[in-house]
Amino acid sequence: MAGKGAPPRATHQRARDTRARIDAKAIKVPDKPFDGPTPDLPEGDWHPQTLRWWETWATSPQAHMFTSTDWAFLSETAYLADAYYRGNLTVASELRLRVAKWGATPEDRARLRLQLVPEDEESPSLAVVTPMPRRGAVRDLSDLSEVS
Repeated sequence: MAGKGAPPRATHQRARDTRARIDAKAIKVPDKPFDGPTPDLPEGDWHPQTLRWWETWATSPQAHMFTSTDWAFLSETAYLADAYYRGNLTVASELRLRVAKWGATPEDRARLRLQLVPEDEESPSLAVVTPMPRRGAVRDLSDLSEVS
């Protein structure tokens, strides 16, 4: 026997979820090649396409945000890319999942709320993601004269 009442709304239709999606801010990254210091790939016999892959990521706009752990993870991912370019297609799904974490495609960047900003619109620093709003109303503490 079916439950009573209307079926629950889909998650993306719930008020709290909608508010959170609307309030979430994009991470703004300058839409220009990164020209800062980058680590080199470890010594080895790298496939030429792997070297191009590394150079693409090392100069990508997303590299403006990379930390040392991101570079380490990217370096590990280079081994998967190398295996893929040498014909080992079993690593393709893992490679796809890993590069999605850095915003490889427009869809990945949209999911990460990563926005590439043209240089003329660029702010002095990267935008900081604002925290999600709290549940319920937050009392305005600027006017404490009414509180006794």
